[in-house]
Parts: sequence; structure tokens; C-alpha cells
Amino acid sequence: MKGRTYTCGLDAAIAVMGGKWKGLILFSLGEEPLRFGELRRTVAGISERMLILQLREMEASGLVHREVHHQVPPKVEYSLTEFGRSLNTAMAPLGEWGEIHMERIEAIP
Repeated sequence: MKGRTYTCGLDAAIAVMGGKWKGLILFSLGEEPLRFGELRRTVAGISERMLILQLREMEASGLVHREVHHQVPPKVEYSLTEFGRSLNTAMAPLGEWGEIHMERIEAIP
């Protein structure tokens, strides 16, 4: 995203959100920090590889914080940063819209 010029705020927000999984990951982390395995179980259908890639991208863009607890076995927790929480808040009305119109959306051929 470095060096990219955006046409509007929506363009910039979509660039940060990009893809199917980031919104679901944001939503899952909205309540509390989760360990990798918990997050994988919460985000239905995501592969381990895809979750790793998405979390790395989200960490690089400042949406997610990765906390490593030095213990045996190793413990890693993921949580939203303030930037991630603000995006989650901005996405809430879109999620509500989806809930209201889910039947209609599911009926689209």
C-alpha cells in the first residue's frame, strides 16, 4: 500500500480490508484476544496457511497485534490494535446491512 494513491476513502479502506477473510478475522478478534488455534476454529472454512498469511498482512498494516508469551509450550495471542478496532467499528453497519438482507443476498443466482 506504500506509494499508492487512493481515489477516495472507500478505496483506502478496501485496500486495508481486501479479501474475504480479513473482515471475519477482525470480527472474531473484536471481543477478546485469541490464540491461533482459537482463531482458526472461530473463522470457519479458513485454512491454516491462509490464516497465517492474513494475520501477517494485518499485523504489517497495523490492524492486529501479535503477542508472544515466552513459555513452554509457546503461546501466541492476537488482538486488535486501536486502528483495527476503529475499522471493526466502521464495518459494523455493513455487517448489520448484510444481516438484514441475508435472505435476498443468498437468493442471488
